[in-house]
Amino acid sequence: MTVAGLPASIFVSHGAPSLPIDDVPARDFLRGLGARFERPRAIVAISAHSVARGVAVGSAPRMHAVHDFGGFPDALYALRYDPPGDPALATRVAGLLADAGIEPSGELPIDGLDHGIWVPLLLMYPQADIPVVVVTLDARMDAVLHVAIGRALADLHDEGVLVMGSGSVTHNLHDVFTRGADAPVAPYARRFADWVSDAVRDAGADLLQDWAIAPEAARAHPTPEHFVPLLVAAGAGGRGTVMHESFTAGVLAMHAYAFEPRT
Repeated sequence: MTVAGLPASIFVSHGAPSLPIDDVPARDFLRGLGARFERPRAIVAISAHSVARGVAVGSAPRMHAVHDFGGFPDALYALRYDPPGDPALATRVAGLLADAGIEPSGELPIDGLDHGIWVPLLLMYPQADIPVVVVTLDARMDAVLHVAIGRALADLHDEGVLVMGSGSVTHNLHDVFTRGADAPVAPYARRFADWVSDAVRDAGADLLQDWAIAPEAARAHPTPEHFVPLLVAAGAGGRGTVMHESFTAGVLAMHAYAFEPRT
């Protein structure tokens, strides 16, 4: 690796906004993740909850957590996450996308971090001292496009920048809400999640972009936005490894992956 010990990209499953206060294995994994590899100079974050018409890139001198949810315990709303931003890096990211033929819809003064970004970062880097730049998903959710976005960002690894996709390996909220927290793992969720983990290890982005062929794909993701950030992460790197596998409520796969720099 050009930057020793730093993956080119990672994908994390962020789960419910209450993850920081929930006693689940994924929370404990994320608490230790930041210490598993070299500290990045900055993070380019792609989340299921930041979507635009086109691909928008943004940062501001100071970022802040957005509590983009309701109905959770008061303790969650008391949490803050206010890392620095990096507008100069946002400009560079927009340029890399344009050079790859992906015309950004705009470079915006984005200063809010949705919970798909700040929740995992709060656990990984609680001191909130690593600059963050946001790249939105394109609302069309085209798989090939989002792999290409990742590939356009691959050279950022040489500058000590980590690309982080944040979503969920499975995301059927109807099934989450109709099962108890201690429900056994649903066979359909395991089948789909196992396919994803195998694809990460064996073929990376080339197979993942055809994820609709995976077993139980339609049930695992009634809508695609929580899967698509994985395509960006896979596109930004090479060979993938499985860092974590667990389930919440038996149907929400909280898996996490890392991707080596492309060679």
